[in-house]
Amino acid sequence: MFEERIKTGFVTIIGRPNAGKSTLLNNILQQKIAIMSDKPQTTRNIINGVYTDSDSQIVFIDTPGIHKPKHRLGDYMMKLASSAIQESEIVYLIINASEKFGPGDQHLINIVKELKVPTFLLINKIDLISPEQLIQIIEFYKDLYDFVEIVPISALKSINVDNLLNTTKKYLQPSFKMYPDDVITDSPEYFVISEFIREKVLQLTEQEIPHSIAVVIDRIEKQPGKKKNIIATIVVERKSQKGMIIGKQGKMIKEIGSRARKDIEVLLGEKVFLELWVKVIDNWRSKPNQIRDLGYRDDIFD
Repeated sequence: MFEERIKTGFVTIIGRPNAGKSTLLNNILQQKIAIMSDKPQTTRNIINGVYTDSDSQIVFIDTPGIHKPKHRLGDYMMKLASSAIQESEIVYLIINASEKFGPGDQHLINIVKELKVPTFLLINKIDLISPEQLIQIIEFYKDLYDFVEIVPISALKSINVDNLLNTTKKYLQPSFKMYPDDVITDSPEYFVISEFIREKVLQLTEQEIPHSIAVVIDRIEKQPGKKKNIIATIVVERKSQKGMIIGKQGKMIKEIGSRARKDIEVLLGEKVFLELWVKVIDNWRSKPNQIRDLGYRDDIFD
């Protein structure tokens, strides 16, 4: 179907929580598909972003922030990241230039050493450090691993991102396009919508809530001449969390819905009506069956 041969391949983005993986993906695509938050472990599932220009098509895989698992959901996230790395031509290992090297960074380097996939070191948030500090970071990491490229960037400020893409193309082989030019993600519509809703909960709630929630899209309906109707359920682990999500006189859930609706309308290019509900499922993150039921891949637990 797609006869044109161009540079193609898969690139997996890995890094510690809050290193800027989703920000980079959204910047490359120039459209928001990955959720962003200042709280760690925001990404829980694989999100594929498809970048296409005149001479390339690159599928970027945004993975969960690599961390020490504390429950079955955490185990799931780490297995998901390892699987994505092994299926890629290139790995972007992204670090936060403004944070000190720690055990988590060493763990990432150990992973790429073991899997032996060509790896770029992306030094992100260079706008927060001095040129002298950048040189020190580059020299430090050069001694730790033989990265095929070291690229300083600022994903948020779009510094050096074009150069990163041009450098990436040099390592890809000519092949046929995998997707039409107008596709930016192969993630289902309902999945991206659920992520937008979850992002707003992450942004608006306190530290005890964010990682105990999941979002399930119950229905997406469209009647001729009317707005698209989206009904979704926010799942929490405790009754007290349900009260926090709803808020006094429903104020919190209204704000979550209002913010999420704006992003969803940009994504879909049309007006929508968003209806949110909240449900309690005790300790769901430690139950494989519940994790599956809430939309996470079955084969991870096989």
